[in-house]
Amino acid sequence: MLPATFKLCAAISYRHLRNMTGLRRQAAVAISQELSKLACRSPGPGTWINQVRRRSSLLSSRLEEKPFSEVEMSYIKQGEEALQKSLSILGNQDGWKTETVAGNGDKVLSKVLPDVGKVFRLEVVVDQPLDTVYSELVDNMEQMGDWNPSVQEVKVLQKIGKDTVITHEKAAATPGNIVGPRDFVSVRCSRRRGSTCVLAGMATTHGAMPEQDGFVRAENGPTCMILRPLPGSPSQTKLTWLLSIDLKGWLPKTIINQVLSQTQVDFANHLRQRLAQAGAC
Repeated sequence: MLPATFKLCAAISYRHLRNMTGLRRQAAVAISQELSKLACRSPGPGTWINQVRRRSSLLSSRLEEKPFSEVEMSYIKQGEEALQKSLSILGNQDGWKTETVAGNGDKVLSKVLPDVGKVFRLEVVVDQPLDTVYSELVDNMEQMGDWNPSVQEVKVLQKIGKDTVITHEKAAATPGNIVGPRDFVSVRCSRRRGSTCVLAGMATTHGAMPEQDGFVRAENGPTCMILRPLPGSPSQTKLTWLLSIDLKGWLPKTIINQVLSQTQVDFANHLRQRLAQAGAC
């Protein structure tokens, strides 16, 4: 279960807009206006979030030289909105409660948001450099089922530009089959600016993956992973994972909360094992 934005269009030039016609120009302007409003409502994010937002530009990093269809633009917009909303949630330090603290310092916090529900925040340090962690989570995402027991399969359905993908995930059965088979269709976008990487996502729909027999179609979002070098120790990576999932079905909230918080702790341990094994090869 994974899950995976910044203020957009700040660097849009007249030339870019002049070369856009019809719907594409309207879409770019609409994205800029909508996400500018979201940014204005953001409740005081931390310095690193502001740095990421300032250095992001939708057109410069997404449109490149290649035109996008109306559908592709809608996916780009969804991914950017997921990232923007995730950064706003993480930027508000008020109201977080500790769910669990592991002996190695791994920590899961949670809070309840009126428009989202209960969200979980994992904070861990991984003894691997940022490039290694980023490559495993982004470049090798389809291999996640090989090392994360919570995931049965991750499949990329579509790539849009360099940084947006549509994925289908099948969640593995939980112990005792407490939570039955779930699957997810998500749009994910990634941003890498300087020493900060942001991976965000949210639920979407895709024609290539209708609801599957035997699975309940659950929904991600917004979710987000932040990767930064640990201050003073560039060989280690600080990972923050915002998790928000609607598992659907008739499941008691106490069970859902227990499963999700444990899933985050387990994910950190399995990621460490994967990276250690890869480094030993």
